[in-house]
Amino acid sequence: MKKIFVLSFISVGYFLNAQSLSNSPYATYGIGDVKYDNTIETSSMGGISTAYISDFTSNFNFGNPANNNNFELTSIRLEATNENNYFKTNYNNTKSTKHSTYLSNIAIAFPVSSKVKMGFLYQPYSSKSYDIIHTETLGDGTIEGNRFKGNGTLNTAQTAISYKINSEFSVGARANYYFGSLYDLNELTYSTAELINGYETKNSIKNFNFTLGTSYQKLNTRTDKKFTLGATATFGNTSNMTNEYINSTYYYSGVDVKAGETIIDQKNTTSNNLLPLQASVGVGYGSENEWFLSGQIDYKKGETISYFGNTFAFKDSYRISAGGWYLPNYNNFRNYFSRVVYRYGAFYEKGGIELYGNSINKFGISAGVMLPFKNSNITRMSGLEIAVELGKRGTLKNNLINQNFVNLKIGFNFADKWFRKSLYN
Repeated sequence: MKKIFVLSFISVGYFLNAQSLSNSPYATYGIGDVKYDNTIETSSMGGISTAYISDFTSNFNFGNPANNNNFELTSIRLEATNENNYFKTNYNNTKSTKHSTYLSNIAIAFPVSSKVKMGFLYQPYSSKSYDIIHTETLGDGTIEGNRFKGNGTLNTAQTAISYKINSEFSVGARANYYFGSLYDLNELTYSTAELINGYETKNSIKNFNFTLGTSYQKLNTRTDKKFTLGATATFGNTSNMTNEYINSTYYYSGVDVKAGETIIDQKNTTSNNLLPLQASVGVGYGSENEWFLSGQIDYKKGETISYFGNTFAFKDSYRISAGGWYLPNYNNFRNYFSRVVYRYGAFYEKGGIELYGNSINKFGISAGVMLPFKNSNITRMSGLEIAVELGKRGTLKNNLINQNFVNLKIGFNFADKWFRKSLYN
């Protein structure tokens, strides 16, 4: 296990240096392509977390910080994601693909006491990475060219704390800090013109908000069946996003080197509704250490954001998720696959983007496994986590873009009684 632990940290160095996040062309709007939740445990179960309390002592839940009643060990998680996107549009029957691999989650969590648990997490929250060139010949023979380019990443760092009120009720809170820069450029040029007209938007983001959570779980000790309810709310933006917009004409004297620039219009604005109100409710049912199934509804209030000198209004959106896990027999040490945790899930998301009367919706299915290390048992469930997510986003209507995706995730969860002094040798 020590060799695997060292190898994983070498991998972290590689992914940090090669961090390049792929995303959809719909990332041009707003703060980019939001990575709903990069944790393997959550995404392999369709995104459920609000009413999910792990049966095992090694899993810390950041989605709903109240759901950590059973967490007893120090846990370190390192995870990476490989995204594979396949795009198609009816406009000129165009097809394209895009792939990327990046570090998607670093987390450490530990118990402070039997009632108080704490965790720290870093992961990318959203990204922009696109460069699209479109040309068209007009009626008079003039060639019109449009270039759409964007890049940047918005990251999040989180601190979560959980408090167990009694055997059934728990509460939790999470502080979320978002930081990063996002850049968009739209260039218009004609074959008969010497200058390019560029519309440039730069967003510098430092934002802070809070997530509150609560959970209730009732265990029937005679049947080992359990019923779970959970809810979260995210609110309280405490800082602004600075937006700089420039409309200018220029030409290039080298690769991406502007010359002869003339400013036509320039605006600087701030926005404090970058990350609006979000809420989630969930319900779950299962059998202790055997299986669990949960359903969840997430709501996100629409927001307005500055984009190329204008405002773009996002609609209210929601997401419906269902998923769970199955463990055949954790006491069967003769059959390794009887001790593997199998996960499954599905989701449907009504997106906040609406173009030409079409909502840009998303749906998918997911599956995954937690392969325990050889010496792991039910009280110290450390291992290799693998998940796959398949789905679709967008539409072919009105020459819009249909996106199919296959996301692969892999990571390690190291859990043990680290950093805690033993009373007896």
